[in-house]
Amino acid sequence: MDVQDTTAACHDAFAELASPACIQDPYPFMRWLREHDPVHRAASGLFLLSRHADIYWAFKATGDAFRGPAPSELARYFPRAASSLSLNLLASTLAMKEPPTHTRLRRLISRDFTVGQIDNLRPSIARIVAARLDGMAPALERGEAVDLHREFALALPMLVFAELFGMPQDDVFELSAIVSAILEGLSPHASDPQLAAADVASARVKAYFGDLILRKRADPRRDIVSTLVGAHTDDADTLSDAELISMLWGMLLGGFATTAATIDHAVLAMLAYPEERHWLQGDAAGVEAFVEEVLRCEAPAMFSSIPRIAQRDIELHGVVIPKDADVRVLIAAGNRDPDAFADPDRFDPVRFYSTRPGMSSDGKIMLSFGHGIHFCLGAQLARVQLAESLPQIQARFPTLALAEQPTREPSAFLRTFRALPVRLHAQAAAEVRVVVDQDLCGTTGQCVLTLPGTFRQREPDGVAEVCMATVPQALHAAVRLAASQCPVAAIRVIESEAGDDHCTNPGPTPSPADAERHAAKDLRNPGEHDGTI
Repeated sequence: MDVQDTTAACHDAFAELASPACIQDPYPFMRWLREHDPVHRAASGLFLLSRHADIYWAFKATGDAFRGPAPSELARYFPRAASSLSLNLLASTLAMKEPPTHTRLRRLISRDFTVGQIDNLRPSIARIVAARLDGMAPALERGEAVDLHREFALALPMLVFAELFGMPQDDVFELSAIVSAILEGLSPHASDPQLAAADVASARVKAYFGDLILRKRADPRRDIVSTLVGAHTDDADTLSDAELISMLWGMLLGGFATTAATIDHAVLAMLAYPEERHWLQGDAAGVEAFVEEVLRCEAPAMFSSIPRIAQRDIELHGVVIPKDADVRVLIAAGNRDPDAFADPDRFDPVRFYSTRPGMSSDGKIMLSFGHGIHFCLGAQLARVQLAESLPQIQARFPTLALAEQPTREPSAFLRTFRALPVRLHAQAAAEVRVVVDQDLCGTTGQCVLTLPGTFRQREPDGVAEVCMATVPQALHAAVRLAASQCPVAAIRVIESEAGDDHCTNPGPTPSPADAERHAAKDLRNPGEHDGTI
């Protein structure tokens, strides 16, 4: 839909989120939903909440206003569940359970999956990170492009998963290759062929974990699976094999693609906002603040895949959600709600500096891991992987740049990537930054112009003058666009250097890929133009 037409009605937000335009930049549409249709009813009958306050309330109200579907209701909410292994496995996961079953399962899993135990993995994770970067270094140093998504972002959570669960690395890589098929099949609008492909993949995963449990029981090692299948002398209650398989299946689905996507987005944030890299060069609190802001700006799971069933008629913003309706929440929209986070499209790690994990300095909750009884069990593991990765990437490859624009997966549910090509930027030393004060241009943030070459900034008005003779031809259109869309003439373009002795030799012209990195700024505040190239 055209988000500029605020009188238009959206008949199916899920279908719109799957459109090519939203795959590239979903945030203008999400803003439209928040403002005009915050309690959206899709063509399928599902309700979708998009405001932070409503999403936060829905998370907390699970067990009161909302519940998970009972086993007897599975066919109602998942009409194809009778013949789908994937949907039946989903229904048996911890996220679909309600107290007291949920309480029991969460306790049994949490006793062996604590924050302290995850923190103990930091040295191992740091070692894996260093090894992956070592593997990328030779090609990067030769000036070649490397797919950071495949070689690092996706590989890291796989290798961590293998270490945590005591699995051979080759096995984890094989299983990870079919995770995307399962996730697509679990989408509310998956086709029958997609669901069938998911079921084939789920059967392989189920069989593997069943065999792994038998092996760990016969030959326990120092890993989580061995601990989960072992006896606790202080607790007679244990997980059944079916419960453990369901848990491992769910963690496999939730731990690879989402963590990889967040690593990808974190690296893109490093490249798009070099002025914020100082957060990764200081104390642990700074790194954590950067990580939390990435998680807020780019929630890897756009909306909840788990049904929440209304226990009663619920009225929100003049819309009545009827009892027994299936309600989902648009997490990514809530994370960019201006009523929760000031200037929400601005990347600003200071929001989370020296605060509790997931809580801003204003006391607002970042929603990417959920909240309440269904808070993501793997949140700490994801955070540790990001915190150990980003400072090493920054220190090891300070001139890292995009080799070409990343390729996204065409998924409405997961905002993830197929490829993220990077290279070392040989012209980094020649870059200059022109920062125009927001009081001049009237924007909510600063207009920032990053160019290879020269500039001058006149006093006292502070207007940045860019001489086009010093700008590579490939960037001319982008410079003019930035200047024209700045609210006032805070960026002045000099079309000719004739009679002007201030324009100097810009130095070597960057490669086309480097030029594209500067010109393609959809990574900065999608859906808005802030005067940035």
